[in-house]
Amino acid sequence: MDVHHALVARARAGDRAALEDLLGQVRPLVQRRCRRVLPYPQDAEEAAQDALLTIATRLDTWAARGSFEAWAAMVATNQARMTYRTLKRRSFERGLDAAPETADPARTSVVAGTRLDLLDAIEALEERHPETVEALVLRDLGGLPYDEIATILGVALGTVKARIHTARRFVRAQLTAGADA
Repeated sequence: MDVHHALVARARAGDRAALEDLLGQVRPLVQRRCRRVLPYPQDAEEAAQDALLTIATRLDTWAARGSFEAWAAMVATNQARMTYRTLKRRSFERGLDAAPETADPARTSVVAGTRLDLLDAIEALEERHPETVEALVLRDLGGLPYDEIATILGVALGTVKARIHTARRFVRAQLTAGADA
């Protein structure tokens, strides 16, 4: 049984102390997950706070098919991706006039560029092969084992492996095409 199961049950029943304890326990995991996805610390912190709020208000959606930590990590990853899409949309809305003429070295790195390229590739994957995204994110960003992913998604192990294979092939092509541009 998941070590968080009892806390979740108490929090769902309205126990505020249990909810605070539960959020305190998953906060480091949520923050790490958001930092893995978003390159800038302030963006990652914003996403982590939003993810914790989502966890707190959506506890009833955890079906206990996988571990609570895996569910919380997925919520955090999805929130980080949503934050990225929002930030990207805002930058397009502001237009090129709002973009700095030179990159700020404090906010630019090879790792940051790589993560942003990956997020763009995952966005393209979501458009072309939406059924593969969760499996890829849980495995490659979440580091979960295939069997736990199968449990979380409620599909066969072979289906998980096939989805991840399809997603990786697509993302690899997107990243390679971006590098050639």
